[in-house]
Amino acid sequence: MLVGKPRKRSGSAMNETPFVLEVRDLVVHFSMKGKRPFAPLSYIHAVDGVSFQLQKGKTLGLVGESGSGKSTTALAVTRLVPANSGSVKLKGTEFLELHGEALRNHRNHLQFIFQDPYSALNPRWRAGKIVREALDWLNVGTKTERKIRVSELFGLVGLSVEQEQLFPHQFSGGQRQRLGIARALATHPDLIICDEPVSALDVAVQAQILNLLRRLQKEMGLSYLFISHDLGVVQHMCDEIAVMYAGQIVEHSDRISLFRNPLHPYTKGLLASVPSADPNRPRDSKLGIYGEPPSPVDPPPGCRFASRCHLAEERCKIENPALRKIEAGHRVACHLV
Repeated sequence: MLVGKPRKRSGSAMNETPFVLEVRDLVVHFSMKGKRPFAPLSYIHAVDGVSFQLQKGKTLGLVGESGSGKSTTALAVTRLVPANSGSVKLKGTEFLELHGEALRNHRNHLQFIFQDPYSALNPRWRAGKIVREALDWLNVGTKTERKIRVSELFGLVGLSVEQEQLFPHQFSGGQRQRLGIARALATHPDLIICDEPVSALDVAVQAQILNLLRRLQKEMGLSYLFISHDLGVVQHMCDEIAVMYAGQIVEHSDRISLFRNPLHPYTKGLLASVPSADPNRPRDSKLGIYGEPPSPVDPPPGCRFASRCHLAEERCKIENPALRKIEAGHRVACHLV
């Protein structure tokens, strides 16, 4: 039966690992045609050598400006865009090397919650069919079991069984995102990738969805890869945070250390830019982030943040800093730390 506990999954003891997701040196480049005929191809360096691990039952946040490579990283992890190189291990299995039936079987380990609840749902399908879609594609259980599972999922996310017959346009924005969450939970996934799941919602509705995600994580032991540019949301949701800039991770730490003691100049600038209602809050103009990020087509040879960093030295413009351990659980890519 599909109701209740998730199905036992086959796998050898060799694949047992405390990490549900392990990403190593992930690279994603998109080819771009030249403006002139027969001109050589150029490449957009969307993700350049990203590495991180996500423990079971935990939440890792990817933060950064728009265009920093957060969503592309997530899409490459799920194989919705091809990776040029690197390793993505899902529950100890190399996910990028799977094909055919093996890939199909492993896809129910991870699911995606998209940013826009208005465009992520098929407007011609009833809500029940939308949630049941993954079960149908993966041929999970019998038709009766799928129907029971869908009703169970509607209850889990705070929707009624009667709403299974409604179309997406008959739901509010928050209810549509609940539908997206129910669809993501359908196959009992171990990992859910949340790509800006509340950015299109009102503040009051955001709190409801975030609290729902945290409750489901606690009850079901889910792991989240949480993508957001909202540091307040990330602070509320995440156990660890990786800060991305121009396709690379520049700082990786647990939540408390990152907010109490940010080390990279870019991270300090992000935190300094968060609006505050406190008129007495001290502000340091040197911490602001000014200028434009480097071109992803022709990134500079040294630190990619050097052109916007008030601390940059000549070395920063020549040598790309490695992401190195500063203290337990805190890594930074900066020559000056």
